[in-house]
Amino acid sequence: MPEAAIAADRNLFGDSNMSLSLRATMIVAAVFAAICFGFAISGFSSLGEIADPTQLAEARGFAWFWTFLASLAIALGLAAWWIARRLGEDE
Repeated sequence: MPEAAIAADRNLFGDSNMSLSLRATMIVAAVFAAICFGFAISGFSSLGEIADPTQLAEARGFAWFWTFLASLAIALGLAAWWIARRLGEDE
């Protein structure tokens, strides 16, 4: 294998330095939380239309799952905000 190809492979897979800024992390977390809450609200609002107890339980679990994902996104966004605030105080 030519050395140029080996160096390209190293740059592609070994030396990747991908990172998001704290502000971008907060924005992505807020957007993801909003999307997840949208699915959760949709799931909770459709519970009254379901007559089958098995489907009702599954729909409730679906809605709570999206609520859980939204709460995780909010927690990560708040952690990024807290870190950004703490880094700002240290400077």
